[in-house]
Amino acid sequence: FSLGDARRPLHETAILVEDIVHTQLINLLQQAAEVSQMRGARVISAEDLLFLMRKDKKKLRRLLKYMFFRDYKSKIVKGIEEDDLIEDKFNSNNTNKRQKLAQDFLNSIDQTGELLAMFEDDEIDDVKQERMERAERQTRTMDSVQYAEFCESRQLSFSKKASKFRDWLDCSSMEIKPNAVAMEILAYLAYETVAQLVDLALLVKQDMTPKAGDPFSHAISATFIQYHNSTESTSVKTSLDSPENTPPPTPTPPASAGQQHLGKTPSGALGNGGIGQDSAKSKQRKRKKSTAACGMEAQSDAIQPSHIREAIRRYGHKIGPLSPFTSAYRRNGMTFLAC
Repeated sequence: FSLGDARRPLHETAILVEDIVHTQLINLLQQAAEVSQMRGARVISAEDLLFLMRKDKKKLRRLLKYMFFRDYKSKIVKGIEEDDLIEDKFNSNNTNKRQKLAQDFLNSIDQTGELLAMFEDDEIDDVKQERMERAERQTRTMDSVQYAEFCESRQLSFSKKASKFRDWLDCSSMEIKPNAVAMEILAYLAYETVAQLVDLALLVKQDMTPKAGDPFSHAISATFIQYHNSTESTSVKTSLDSPENTPPPTPTPPASAGQQHLGKTPSGALGNGGIGQDSAKSKQRKRKKSTAACGMEAQSDAIQPSHIREAIRRYGHKIGPLSPFTSAYRRNGMTFLAC
């Protein structure tokens, strides 16, 4: 909701987004563990994640700003005056903890100067700017109660429940475990993955909306519907390279809350979103419960699971209007959304 979806997002869309985020982070953790082993470390640290993100300059720059503001927040909590904080930003001898860690590591692998130049770059982040403008447009018609709800939703993150987040990623079963700073970055990347899924899904939704006088609108809609129908009869696990281990239970809405768009997906294919074989009556009850919970507004305005699937398809194939946003780092067909 805070990133641009309807006030009452669809449960089945949330379940699909959760599974995609979980899949992305598990794959990212596995690759970070491999990098950690290559450099002889005993834990997954920030350096390993920075190394994986080194090719995507825009998203790496966004992460570096996040790490700086995490240090900034830590100093505020400790009671340091604002003048000292601003002075520390430009004082190379008294650099922030996380920022110094990132700067030292990038300096060790930077051969062209492009990575270190990001610390001095004040270029406006177009993606963040678009999200802020979208949030401003959302609040124009809100009353005080709705605005309070919107502000509360904007404060949610994966880092507020660090222990549950660690359990969700099943870090205890890993031989090489992430340290505290790495978990901060993973929580940030999880949030960014959700944000980018919403960004891309809104573009798909806008693209699929019929426009008056557009001679290609029928052709585009037909292509979209054909792909949506084909994905319903295949496993989402195959298309998203989902890991074998499904995530442990998380505080999500009951599985009985409307999953009509994923009705033909095999059991266990979507992590927490996996559903078993249900009868026709059971599916019908789920549809009714979903409609009652979300309301007619959500059904018409909310992001649909088909929008998410189409966004992933376009993003992974580097086609259409989403191609400029495609990740620069790919491996084994896995396209990362946040790095």
